[in-house]
Amino acid sequence: MDGMSTATRTGGQLLADALVAQGVTHAFCVPGESYLDLLDGLYANQDKLELVTCRFEAGAVNMAEAHGKLTGRPGVALVTRGPGACHAAIGVHIAMQDSTPLVLIVGQIPFSETDRESFQEVDYRRMFGSVAKWVTQIDDAARIPELMAHAFDVATSGRPGPVVVAISEEMQKARVAVPDIGPAEVAPASPAPAAMERMLAMLDAAERPLVVLGGSRWTQEARRQVREFCVARDLPVAVGFRRQSLYDCTLPNFAGDLGVGADAALVAKAKQADLILAIGTRIGEPVSQGYTLFDMAGQGAANGGQKIVHVYPEQAEIGRVYRPALGITAEINAFAEALARLPAAKGGARWSAWTKEVHAARVKQAEAPDYAGPLNLARELQALEKVLPKDTIFTCDAGNFATWPNRFMHVTAEQEFIGPTNGAMGYAVPAAIGAKITYPDRTVIGLVGDGGALMTGQEIATAFQAGVAPVVMVFNNGMYGTIRMYQERAYPGRVSGTRLTNPDFAKFIESFGGHGEVVEKDGELVPAFQRAVASGKPAIIEVRVNPEQVTHRATIADLRAQAGGGKKH
Repeated sequence: MDGMSTATRTGGQLLADALVAQGVTHAFCVPGESYLDLLDGLYANQDKLELVTCRFEAGAVNMAEAHGKLTGRPGVALVTRGPGACHAAIGVHIAMQDSTPLVLIVGQIPFSETDRESFQEVDYRRMFGSVAKWVTQIDDAARIPELMAHAFDVATSGRPGPVVVAISEEMQKARVAVPDIGPAEVAPASPAPAAMERMLAMLDAAERPLVVLGGSRWTQEARRQVREFCVARDLPVAVGFRRQSLYDCTLPNFAGDLGVGADAALVAKAKQADLILAIGTRIGEPVSQGYTLFDMAGQGAANGGQKIVHVYPEQAEIGRVYRPALGITAEINAFAEALARLPAAKGGARWSAWTKEVHAARVKQAEAPDYAGPLNLARELQALEKVLPKDTIFTCDAGNFATWPNRFMHVTAEQEFIGPTNGAMGYAVPAAIGAKITYPDRTVIGLVGDGGALMTGQEIATAFQAGVAPVVMVFNNGMYGTIRMYQERAYPGRVSGTRLTNPDFAKFIESFGGHGEVVEKDGELVPAFQRAVASGKPAIIEVRVNPEQVTHRATIADLRAQAGGGKKH
Protein backbone atom coordinates (compact mmCIF):
# COMPACT_ATOMS: atom_id res chain seq x y z
CA MET A 1 0.00 0.00 0.00
CA ASP A 2 1.20 3.51 -0.79
CA GLY A 3 2.73 4.93 2.38
CA MET A 4 0.85 8.22 1.89
CA SER A 5 -2.51 6.65 1.11
CA THR A 6 -5.41 8.15 3.03
CA ALA A 7 -8.08 5.70 1.88
CA THR A 8 -10.54 4.84 4.63
CA ARG A 9 -9.49 1.71 6.51
CA THR A 10 -10.59 -0.10 9.64
CA GLY A 11 -8.40 -0.01 12.71
CA GLY A 12 -7.59 -3.69 12.15
CA GLN A 13 -6.41 -2.98 8.64
CA LEU A 14 -4.40 0.02 9.84
CA LEU A 15 -2.68 -2.10 12.48
CA ALA A 16 -1.70 -4.75 9.95
CA ASP A 17 -0.53 -2.10 7.49
CA ALA A 18 1.46 -0.43 10.28
CA LEU A 19 3.37 -3.67 10.86
CA VAL A 20 4.16 -3.91 7.15
CA ALA A 21 5.19 -0.24 7.09
CA GLN A 22 7.70 -0.96 9.87
CA GLY A 23 9.26 -3.76 7.84
CA VAL A 24 7.88 -6.69 9.85
CA THR A 25 8.21 -9.99 7.97
CA HIS A 26 6.99 -12.45 10.62
CA ALA A 27 4.49 -12.30 13.47
CA PHE A 28 3.88 -15.09 15.99
CA CYS A 29 0.43 -15.48 17.49
CA VAL A 30 -2.15 -17.38 19.44
CA PRO A 31 -5.43 -16.06 18.00
CA GLY A 32 -8.17 -14.47 20.08
CA GLU A 33 -11.55 -12.88 19.52
CA SER A 34 -10.19 -9.62 20.92
CA TYR A 35 -8.21 -8.94 17.75
CA LEU A 36 -10.20 -10.53 14.95
CA ASP A 37 -10.03 -7.34 12.91
CA LEU A 38 -6.24 -7.28 13.11
CA LEU A 39 -6.18 -10.92 11.99
CA ASP A 40 -8.36 -9.94 9.03
CA GLY A 41 -5.98 -7.10 8.23
CA LEU A 42 -3.09 -9.57 8.27
CA TYR A 43 -5.03 -11.82 5.89
CA ALA A 44 -4.96 -8.96 3.41
CA ASN A 45 -1.17 -8.68 3.91
CA GLN A 46 -0.29 -12.37 3.80
CA ASP A 47 1.95 -11.82 0.76
CA LYS A 48 4.08 -9.39 2.79
CA LEU A 49 4.00 -10.79 6.33
CA GLU A 50 4.03 -14.42 7.47
CA LEU A 51 1.69 -15.10 10.40
CA VAL A 52 2.84 -18.09 12.47
CA THR A 53 0.12 -19.75 14.54
CA CYS A 54 1.44 -21.13 17.84
CA ARG A 55 0.00 -23.30 20.60
CA PHE A 56 0.82 -21.26 23.70
CA GLU A 57 1.38 -17.56 24.21
CA ALA A 58 4.67 -18.06 26.05
CA GLY A 59 5.89 -20.05 23.05
CA ALA A 60 4.72 -17.40 20.60
CA VAL A 61 6.54 -14.60 22.42
CA ASN A 62 9.70 -16.70 22.78
CA MET A 63 9.66 -17.30 19.02
CA ALA A 64 9.30 -13.58 18.45
CA GLU A 65 12.06 -12.85 20.96
CA ALA A 66 14.41 -15.26 19.18
CA HIS A 67 13.55 -13.53 15.88
CA GLY A 68 14.46 -10.20 17.48
CA LYS A 69 17.76 -11.52 18.84
CA LEU A 70 18.79 -12.98 15.50
CA THR A 71 17.77 -10.11 13.22
CA GLY A 72 18.18 -7.02 15.43
CA ARG A 73 14.69 -5.98 14.34
CA PRO A 74 11.76 -6.12 16.76
CA GLY A 75 10.17 -9.53 17.00
CA VAL A 76 6.37 -9.28 16.93
CA ALA A 77 3.89 -11.38 18.88
CA LEU A 78 0.09 -11.16 18.97
CA VAL A 79 -1.92 -12.47 21.92
CA THR A 80 -5.39 -12.05 23.30
CA ARG A 81 -6.45 -10.28 26.49
CA GLY A 82 -6.35 -11.56 30.07
CA PRO A 83 -4.99 -15.12 30.17
CA GLY A 84 -3.24 -14.68 26.83
CA ALA A 85 -1.37 -11.62 28.05
CA CYS A 86 -0.48 -13.32 31.33
CA HIS A 87 0.98 -16.29 29.49
CA ALA A 88 2.96 -13.90 27.30
CA ALA A 89 4.50 -12.04 30.24
CA ILE A 90 7.50 -14.37 30.55
CA GLY A 91 8.61 -13.49 27.02
CA VAL A 92 8.40 -9.80 27.85
CA HIS A 93 10.60 -10.36 30.90
CA ILE A 94 13.13 -12.28 28.79
CA ALA A 95 13.23 -9.48 26.22
CA MET A 96 13.70 -6.88 28.95
CA GLN A 97 16.59 -8.58 30.73
CA ASP A 98 18.14 -9.71 27.45
CA SER A 99 17.79 -6.25 25.84
CA THR A 100 15.95 -7.73 22.86
CA PRO A 101 13.75 -5.54 20.63
CA LEU A 102 10.19 -6.87 20.82
CA VAL A 103 6.67 -5.56 20.19
CA LEU A 104 3.84 -7.45 21.89
CA ILE A 105 0.34 -6.61 20.69
CA VAL A 106 -2.45 -7.53 23.11
CA GLY A 107 -6.13 -7.58 22.22
CA GLN A 108 -8.08 -5.59 24.79
CA ILE A 109 -11.66 -5.28 26.00
CA PRO A 110 -13.91 -2.60 24.48
CA PHE A 111 -12.68 0.67 26.01
CA SER A 112 -16.26 1.60 26.84
CA GLU A 113 -16.21 -1.20 29.46
CA THR A 114 -13.01 -0.06 31.19
CA ASP A 115 -12.87 -0.27 35.01
CA ARG A 116 -15.89 -2.59 35.33
CA GLU A 117 -13.70 -5.69 35.70
CA SER A 118 -15.12 -6.77 32.41
CA PHE A 119 -14.48 -10.22 30.98
CA GLN A 120 -10.68 -10.71 30.86
CA GLU A 121 -10.03 -7.05 31.70
CA VAL A 122 -6.46 -6.16 32.68
CA ASP A 123 -4.78 -2.76 32.95
CA TYR A 124 -1.67 -3.51 30.87
CA ARG A 125 0.11 -0.31 31.80
CA ARG A 126 0.14 -1.53 35.39
CA MET A 127 0.71 -5.20 34.57
CA PHE A 128 3.70 -4.70 32.27
CA GLY A 129 4.93 -1.40 33.67
CA SER A 130 8.01 -2.83 35.39
CA VAL A 131 9.01 -5.37 32.72
CA ALA A 132 8.65 -3.39 29.49
CA LYS A 133 10.31 -0.26 28.13
CA TRP A 134 6.95 1.25 27.28
CA VAL A 135 3.29 0.20 27.50
CA THR A 136 0.48 1.93 25.65
CA GLN A 137 -3.12 1.33 24.65
CA ILE A 138 -4.68 2.44 21.38
CA ASP A 139 -8.32 3.52 21.73
CA ASP A 140 -8.41 5.94 18.77
CA ALA A 141 -7.86 4.31 15.38
CA ALA A 142 -6.57 7.56 13.92
CA ARG A 143 -3.52 7.32 16.19
CA ILE A 144 -2.51 3.81 15.10
CA PRO A 145 0.28 4.86 12.70
CA GLU A 146 1.73 7.31 15.23
CA LEU A 147 1.70 4.96 18.22
CA MET A 148 2.82 1.86 16.32
CA ALA A 149 5.74 3.76 14.77
CA HIS A 150 6.74 5.03 18.21
CA ALA A 151 6.51 1.49 19.62
CA PHE A 152 9.09 0.27 17.12
CA ASP A 153 11.27 3.31 17.75
CA VAL A 154 11.28 2.67 21.50
CA ALA A 155 11.96 -1.06 21.07
CA THR A 156 15.14 -0.38 19.11
CA SER A 157 16.46 2.85 20.62
CA GLY A 158 19.12 3.13 23.31
CA ARG A 159 19.06 -0.11 25.25
CA PRO A 160 16.72 -2.27 23.13
CA GLY A 161 13.78 -3.95 24.80
CA PRO A 162 10.10 -4.90 24.75
CA VAL A 163 7.13 -2.65 24.11
CA VAL A 164 3.53 -3.71 24.83
CA VAL A 165 0.67 -2.28 22.77
CA ALA A 166 -2.90 -3.01 23.87
CA ILE A 167 -5.52 -2.57 21.15
CA SER A 168 -9.10 -2.08 22.29
CA GLU A 169 -11.68 -4.23 20.56
CA GLU A 170 -14.09 -1.72 19.05
CA MET A 171 -11.26 0.60 17.98
CA GLN A 172 -10.26 -2.05 15.45
CA LYS A 173 -13.65 -1.73 13.72
CA ALA A 174 -13.62 2.07 13.42
CA ARG A 175 -12.92 3.43 9.94
CA VAL A 176 -10.53 6.34 9.53
CA ALA A 177 -8.44 7.90 6.78
CA VAL A 178 -4.83 8.42 7.93
CA PRO A 179 -1.48 7.76 6.22
CA ASP A 180 0.94 5.01 7.21
CA ILE A 181 4.19 5.95 8.95
CA GLY A 182 7.40 4.11 8.09
CA PRO A 183 10.58 3.65 10.12
CA ALA A 184 12.44 6.75 11.22
CA GLU A 185 15.80 7.47 9.60
CA VAL A 186 18.05 7.78 12.64
CA ALA A 187 21.84 7.94 12.60
CA PRO A 188 23.20 5.73 15.42
CA ALA A 189 24.90 7.41 18.36
CA SER A 190 28.64 7.37 17.72
CA PRO A 191 31.33 7.62 20.40
CA ALA A 192 32.99 10.98 20.91
CA PRO A 193 36.47 11.07 19.32
CA ALA A 194 37.95 12.35 22.58
CA ALA A 195 36.48 9.36 24.41
CA MET A 196 38.08 6.95 21.96
CA GLU A 197 41.44 8.66 22.44
CA ARG A 198 41.11 8.43 26.20
CA MET A 199 40.12 4.77 25.96
CA LEU A 200 43.28 4.03 23.95
CA ALA A 201 45.40 5.94 26.46
CA MET A 202 43.94 3.89 29.32
CA LEU A 203 44.54 0.72 27.35
CA ASP A 204 48.12 1.72 26.65
CA ALA A 205 48.65 2.22 30.39
CA ALA A 206 47.16 -1.16 31.34
CA GLU A 207 49.13 -4.25 32.30
CA ARG A 208 46.32 -6.80 32.60
CA PRO A 209 43.34 -5.73 30.45
CA LEU A 210 40.22 -7.84 29.93
CA VAL A 211 37.49 -7.21 27.35
CA VAL A 212 33.95 -8.29 28.27
CA LEU A 213 31.35 -8.40 25.47
CA GLY A 214 27.58 -8.44 25.89
CA GLY A 215 24.31 -6.90 24.83
CA SER A 216 22.19 -7.22 21.72
CA ARG A 217 21.75 -6.05 18.11
CA TRP A 218 25.35 -6.73 17.13
CA THR A 219 25.76 -7.13 13.38
CA GLN A 220 28.20 -9.63 11.88
CA GLU A 221 30.26 -6.68 10.66
CA ALA A 222 30.47 -5.25 14.19
CA ARG A 223 31.57 -8.60 15.55
CA ARG A 224 34.29 -8.76 12.91
CA GLN A 225 35.49 -5.22 13.68
CA VAL A 226 35.65 -5.84 17.44
CA ARG A 227 37.31 -9.20 16.85
CA GLU A 228 39.98 -7.66 14.62
CA PHE A 229 40.65 -4.88 17.14
CA CYS A 230 41.08 -7.38 19.98
CA VAL A 231 43.21 -9.80 17.95
CA ALA A 232 45.48 -7.01 16.66
CA ARG A 233 46.14 -5.87 20.23
CA ASP A 234 46.20 -9.40 21.68
CA LEU A 235 43.51 -8.53 24.21
CA PRO A 236 41.90 -11.37 26.18
CA VAL A 237 38.16 -11.45 25.49
CA ALA A 238 35.39 -12.88 27.67
CA VAL A 239 31.71 -12.96 26.77
CA GLY A 240 28.78 -12.27 29.06
CA PHE A 241 26.16 -14.77 30.15
CA ARG A 242 24.76 -16.59 27.07
CA ARG A 243 26.52 -14.21 24.68
CA GLN A 244 28.92 -16.80 23.19
CA SER A 245 28.18 -15.82 19.60
CA LEU A 246 29.65 -12.34 20.09
CA TYR A 247 33.19 -13.72 19.76
CA ASP A 248 34.90 -16.58 17.96
CA CYS A 249 35.50 -18.95 20.85
CA THR A 250 38.23 -20.81 18.94
CA LEU A 251 40.64 -17.87 18.87
CA PRO A 252 43.80 -17.87 21.01
CA ASN A 253 42.73 -14.78 22.95
CA PHE A 254 39.31 -16.14 24.00
CA ALA A 255 38.97 -16.13 27.78
CA GLY A 256 35.63 -17.92 28.30
CA ASP A 257 32.17 -16.89 29.45
CA LEU A 258 31.44 -14.79 32.52
CA GLY A 259 28.05 -15.92 33.72
CA VAL A 260 26.29 -18.52 35.80
CA GLY A 261 28.72 -21.39 36.37
CA ALA A 262 31.73 -19.40 35.16
CA ASP A 263 35.13 -21.06 35.45
CA ALA A 264 36.80 -20.21 38.76
CA ALA A 265 40.08 -19.54 36.96
CA LEU A 266 38.44 -16.92 34.72
CA VAL A 267 36.77 -15.32 37.73
CA ALA A 268 40.18 -15.09 39.43
CA LYS A 269 41.74 -13.55 36.32
CA ALA A 270 38.93 -11.01 36.04
CA LYS A 271 39.62 -9.93 39.62
CA GLN A 272 43.31 -9.50 38.76
CA ALA A 273 42.61 -7.39 35.67
CA ASP A 274 43.58 -3.74 36.02
CA LEU A 275 41.37 -2.56 33.13
CA ILE A 276 37.93 -3.90 32.19
CA LEU A 277 36.75 -2.86 28.74
CA ALA A 278 33.04 -3.69 28.93
CA ILE A 279 31.43 -3.40 25.49
CA GLY A 280 27.65 -3.74 25.24
CA THR A 281 27.16 -5.53 28.54
CA ARG A 282 25.24 -3.98 31.43
CA ILE A 283 27.73 -5.71 33.77
CA GLY A 284 24.71 -7.25 35.46
CA GLU A 285 24.43 -9.82 38.24
CA PRO A 286 25.44 -12.96 36.25
CA VAL A 287 28.43 -11.28 34.57
CA SER A 288 29.64 -9.70 37.79
CA GLN A 289 29.19 -12.93 39.77
CA GLY A 290 26.61 -11.41 42.06
CA TYR A 291 28.18 -7.92 41.99
CA THR A 292 31.39 -9.27 43.57
CA LEU A 293 33.76 -9.40 40.61
CA PHE A 294 34.77 -5.81 39.92
CA ASP A 295 35.64 -2.69 41.86
CA MET A 296 32.33 -0.90 42.52
CA ALA A 297 34.06 2.49 42.41
CA GLY A 298 35.59 1.47 39.08
CA GLN A 299 37.90 4.48 39.05
CA GLY A 300 41.05 2.61 39.98
CA ALA A 301 43.01 3.35 43.09
CA ALA A 302 46.04 5.63 43.06
CA ASN A 303 48.26 2.54 43.15
CA GLY A 304 46.88 1.30 39.83
CA GLY A 305 43.76 -0.54 40.91
CA GLN A 306 41.08 -1.84 38.55
CA LYS A 307 39.53 0.63 36.12
CA ILE A 308 36.39 0.13 34.05
CA VAL A 309 35.65 1.53 30.60
CA HIS A 310 31.94 0.97 29.99
CA VAL A 311 30.56 1.22 26.45
CA TYR A 312 26.78 1.11 26.28
CA PRO A 313 24.04 2.57 24.03
CA GLU A 314 22.06 4.10 26.89
CA GLN A 315 23.73 6.58 29.18
CA ALA A 316 21.45 5.83 32.14
CA GLU A 317 22.92 2.31 32.36
CA ILE A 318 26.50 3.55 32.54
CA GLY A 319 27.44 3.83 36.18
CA ARG A 320 24.12 2.39 37.35
CA VAL A 321 25.99 -0.13 39.51
CA TYR A 322 29.67 0.14 38.61
CA ARG A 323 31.11 3.64 38.39
CA PRO A 324 33.43 3.60 35.37
CA ALA A 325 36.67 5.47 34.97
CA LEU A 326 35.32 6.21 31.50
CA GLY A 327 31.81 5.82 30.18
CA ILE A 328 31.15 5.89 26.43
CA THR A 329 27.58 6.26 25.24
CA ALA A 330 27.40 4.71 21.79
CA GLU A 331 25.32 2.35 19.72
CA ILE A 332 27.30 -0.89 19.64
CA ASN A 333 27.72 -1.14 15.88
CA ALA A 334 28.73 2.53 15.65
CA PHE A 335 31.32 1.91 18.37
CA ALA A 336 32.67 -1.06 16.43
CA GLU A 337 33.04 1.16 13.35
CA ALA A 338 34.95 3.67 15.46
CA LEU A 339 37.28 0.91 16.64
CA ALA A 340 37.99 -0.01 13.02
CA ARG A 341 39.06 3.60 12.32
CA LEU A 342 41.62 3.71 15.14
CA PRO A 343 45.33 3.62 14.32
CA ALA A 344 46.72 0.12 13.83
CA ALA A 345 48.44 -1.51 16.78
CA LYS A 346 52.22 -1.17 16.74
CA GLY A 347 54.45 -4.04 17.79
CA GLY A 348 53.63 -6.76 20.29
CA ALA A 349 51.39 -6.05 23.25
CA ARG A 350 53.21 -6.05 26.59
CA TRP A 351 50.33 -7.98 28.11
CA SER A 352 50.68 -10.91 25.69
CA ALA A 353 51.93 -13.17 28.49
CA TRP A 354 48.82 -12.23 30.47
CA THR A 355 46.59 -13.04 27.51
CA LYS A 356 48.29 -16.43 27.17
CA GLU A 357 47.64 -17.12 30.86
CA VAL A 358 43.97 -16.20 30.57
CA HIS A 359 43.48 -18.27 27.42
CA ALA A 360 45.36 -21.22 28.92
CA ALA A 361 42.84 -21.26 31.75
CA ARG A 362 40.04 -21.44 29.17
CA VAL A 363 41.79 -24.29 27.32
CA LYS A 364 42.17 -26.24 30.55
CA GLN A 365 38.54 -25.58 31.44
CA ALA A 366 37.41 -27.01 28.09
CA GLU A 367 39.33 -30.27 28.50
CA ALA A 368 36.84 -33.11 28.82
CA PRO A 369 37.41 -35.05 32.05
CA ASP A 370 36.51 -38.67 32.60
CA TYR A 371 32.96 -39.13 33.83
CA ALA A 372 31.36 -42.22 35.29
CA GLY A 373 28.87 -44.06 33.13
CA PRO A 374 28.55 -45.06 29.46
CA LEU A 375 28.12 -41.50 28.15
CA ASN A 376 30.77 -38.79 28.42
CA LEU A 377 28.64 -35.80 27.48
CA ALA A 378 31.63 -33.45 27.27
CA ARG A 379 33.38 -35.55 24.64
CA GLU A 380 30.15 -36.18 22.73
CA LEU A 381 29.45 -32.44 22.49
CA GLN A 382 32.98 -31.78 21.30
CA ALA A 383 32.63 -34.51 18.67
CA LEU A 384 29.34 -32.93 17.58
CA GLU A 385 30.76 -29.44 17.13
CA LYS A 386 33.31 -30.80 14.64
CA VAL A 387 30.55 -31.81 12.17
CA LEU A 388 28.27 -28.78 12.49
CA PRO A 389 27.83 -26.22 9.69
CA LYS A 390 29.73 -22.99 10.18
CA ASP A 391 26.45 -21.02 10.38
CA THR A 392 24.65 -23.24 12.91
CA ILE A 393 22.20 -21.53 15.27
CA PHE A 394 21.97 -22.79 18.85
CA THR A 395 19.06 -21.94 21.12
CA CYS A 396 19.72 -22.74 24.73
CA ASP A 397 17.32 -23.20 27.63
CA ALA A 398 17.98 -22.53 31.30
CA GLY A 399 19.24 -25.25 33.60
CA ASN A 400 22.36 -27.08 34.74
CA PHE A 401 22.59 -28.91 31.42
CA ALA A 402 23.42 -25.57 29.78
CA THR A 403 26.76 -25.35 31.57
CA TRP A 404 28.01 -28.34 29.53
CA PRO A 405 27.89 -26.65 26.11
CA ASN A 406 29.10 -23.41 27.74
CA ARG A 407 32.17 -25.16 29.10
CA PHE A 408 33.01 -27.72 26.45
CA MET A 409 31.81 -26.31 23.12
CA HIS A 410 33.28 -23.51 21.01
CA VAL A 411 30.96 -21.21 19.07
CA THR A 412 32.63 -19.92 15.91
CA ALA A 413 32.47 -16.59 14.10
CA GLU A 414 29.39 -17.20 11.93
CA GLN A 415 27.41 -19.28 14.40
CA GLU A 416 24.69 -17.93 16.67
CA PHE A 417 24.10 -18.91 20.28
CA ILE A 418 21.03 -17.43 21.96
CA GLY A 419 19.43 -18.08 25.30
CA PRO A 420 17.53 -16.28 28.07
CA THR A 421 19.87 -14.28 30.30
CA ASN A 422 17.04 -14.05 32.82
CA GLY A 423 17.20 -17.83 33.34
CA ALA A 424 13.75 -18.61 31.92
CA MET A 425 13.05 -22.29 31.34
CA GLY A 426 10.92 -23.28 28.34
CA TYR A 427 12.79 -20.97 25.95
CA ALA A 428 14.81 -23.26 23.71
CA VAL A 429 12.11 -25.25 21.89
CA PRO A 430 10.01 -22.28 20.69
CA ALA A 431 13.15 -20.22 20.11
CA ALA A 432 14.54 -23.00 17.88
CA ILE A 433 11.31 -22.98 15.88
CA GLY A 434 11.36 -19.19 15.62
CA ALA A 435 15.00 -19.31 14.52
CA LYS A 436 14.31 -21.93 11.86
CA ILE A 437 11.34 -19.93 10.55
CA THR A 438 13.56 -16.84 10.41
CA TYR A 439 16.46 -18.66 8.74
CA PRO A 440 15.03 -21.82 7.14
CA ASP A 441 18.26 -22.71 5.34
CA ARG A 442 20.42 -22.79 8.47
CA THR A 443 20.87 -25.71 10.87
CA VAL A 444 19.11 -24.94 14.15
CA ILE A 445 19.76 -26.92 17.32
CA GLY A 446 17.67 -26.40 20.45
CA LEU A 447 19.41 -27.39 23.68
CA VAL A 448 17.01 -28.08 26.54
CA GLY A 449 16.71 -30.08 29.74
CA ASP A 450 13.85 -32.45 30.43
CA GLY A 451 12.20 -29.88 32.69
CA GLY A 452 12.22 -27.10 30.10
CA ALA A 453 11.25 -29.50 27.31
CA LEU A 454 7.84 -30.14 28.83
CA MET A 455 7.18 -26.49 29.64
CA THR A 456 6.81 -25.47 25.99
CA GLY A 457 7.57 -28.70 24.14
CA GLN A 458 4.09 -28.76 22.64
CA GLU A 459 5.25 -25.95 20.37
CA ILE A 460 6.95 -28.63 18.26
CA ALA A 461 3.52 -28.82 16.62
CA THR A 462 4.18 -25.31 15.30
CA ALA A 463 7.30 -26.55 13.53
CA PHE A 464 5.20 -29.07 11.62
CA GLN A 465 2.57 -26.48 10.80
CA ALA A 466 5.19 -23.98 9.63
CA GLY A 467 7.07 -26.61 7.63
CA VAL A 468 10.44 -26.20 9.37
CA ALA A 469 12.71 -28.83 10.89
CA PRO A 470 14.80 -27.82 13.89
CA VAL A 471 16.70 -30.45 15.87
CA VAL A 472 15.97 -30.41 19.60
CA MET A 473 18.40 -32.10 21.99
CA VAL A 474 16.70 -33.00 25.28
CA PHE A 475 19.13 -33.70 28.12
CA ASN A 476 17.15 -36.05 30.34
CA ASN A 477 18.24 -36.66 33.92
CA GLY A 478 14.78 -37.03 35.44
CA MET A 479 14.94 -33.94 37.63
CA TYR A 480 14.97 -30.18 37.88
CA GLY A 481 18.76 -30.37 38.01
CA THR A 482 19.65 -26.84 39.04
CA ILE A 483 17.24 -26.83 41.96
CA ARG A 484 18.38 -30.33 42.95
CA MET A 485 21.96 -29.05 43.00
CA TYR A 486 21.06 -26.22 45.39
CA GLN A 487 18.87 -28.58 47.39
CA GLU A 488 21.72 -31.03 47.91
CA ARG A 489 24.01 -28.20 49.00
CA ALA A 490 21.53 -26.83 51.53
CA TYR A 491 19.58 -29.96 52.55
CA PRO A 492 21.66 -32.98 51.50
CA GLY A 493 19.67 -36.14 50.94
CA ARG A 494 16.31 -34.45 51.48
CA VAL A 495 14.88 -34.60 47.95
CA SER A 496 11.66 -32.64 47.75
CA GLY A 497 9.84 -31.40 44.65
CA THR A 498 12.67 -31.91 42.16
CA ARG A 499 12.09 -35.42 40.77
CA LEU A 500 10.46 -35.65 37.33
CA THR A 501 8.61 -38.35 35.44
CA ASN A 502 9.17 -38.05 31.70
CA PRO A 503 7.85 -39.53 28.48
CA ASP A 504 9.95 -41.29 25.87
CA PHE A 505 10.90 -38.08 24.06
CA ALA A 506 11.78 -39.90 20.83
CA LYS A 507 8.30 -41.41 20.69
CA PHE A 508 6.83 -38.03 21.59
CA ILE A 509 8.19 -36.46 18.41
CA GLU A 510 7.35 -39.57 16.40
CA SER A 511 3.71 -39.18 17.41
CA PHE A 512 3.70 -35.92 15.43
CA GLY A 513 5.33 -37.61 12.47
CA GLY A 514 8.83 -36.38 13.31
CA HIS A 515 12.18 -38.07 13.80
CA GLY A 516 13.22 -39.41 17.21
CA GLU A 517 16.58 -40.60 18.50
CA VAL A 518 17.85 -41.82 21.87
CA VAL A 519 21.50 -41.43 22.89
CA GLU A 520 22.78 -43.36 25.89
CA LYS A 521 26.47 -44.05 25.31
CA ASP A 522 29.64 -42.72 23.71
CA GLY A 523 29.75 -42.57 19.95
CA GLU A 524 26.00 -42.27 19.48
CA LEU A 525 25.40 -38.51 19.41
CA VAL A 526 27.00 -37.59 16.07
CA PRO A 527 25.32 -40.40 14.06
CA ALA A 528 21.98 -39.62 15.75
CA PHE A 529 22.32 -35.96 14.83
CA GLN A 530 23.24 -36.77 11.25
CA ARG A 531 20.23 -39.06 10.89
CA ALA A 532 17.98 -36.38 12.40
CA VAL A 533 19.14 -33.76 9.90
CA ALA A 534 18.94 -36.20 6.99
CA SER A 535 15.32 -37.01 7.89
CA GLY A 536 14.25 -33.49 6.90
CA LYS A 537 11.71 -33.61 9.72
CA PRO A 538 11.45 -31.85 13.08
CA ALA A 539 13.54 -34.03 15.35
CA ILE A 540 14.23 -34.73 19.01
CA ILE A 541 17.42 -36.38 20.22
CA GLU A 542 16.89 -37.54 23.79
CA VAL A 543 20.26 -37.65 25.52
CA ARG A 544 19.94 -39.80 28.62
CA VAL A 545 22.54 -38.48 31.01
CA ASN A 546 23.72 -39.82 34.34
CA PRO A 547 21.41 -38.33 37.01
CA GLU A 548 24.18 -38.63 39.61
CA GLN A 549 26.35 -36.20 37.58
CA VAL A 550 24.17 -33.27 38.54
CA THR A 551 26.69 -30.65 37.32
CA HIS A 552 29.64 -30.76 34.96
CA ARG A 553 31.89 -30.40 38.01
CA ALA A 554 30.20 -32.45 40.75
CA THR A 555 28.09 -35.51 41.49
CA ILE A 556 25.25 -35.64 44.00
CA ALA A 557 27.59 -37.54 46.32
CA ASP A 558 30.15 -34.73 46.01
CA LEU A 559 27.55 -32.11 46.93
CA ARG A 560 26.34 -34.08 49.92
CA ALA A 561 29.89 -34.54 51.14
CA GLN A 562 30.61 -30.84 50.76
CA ALA A 563 27.44 -30.06 52.70
CA GLY A 564 28.54 -32.06 55.69
CA GLY A 565 29.14 -35.69 54.96
CA GLY A 566 25.65 -36.42 53.71
CA LYS A 567 23.95 -35.76 57.05
CA LYS A 568 20.18 -35.43 57.01
CA HIS A 569 19.12 -31.97 58.10
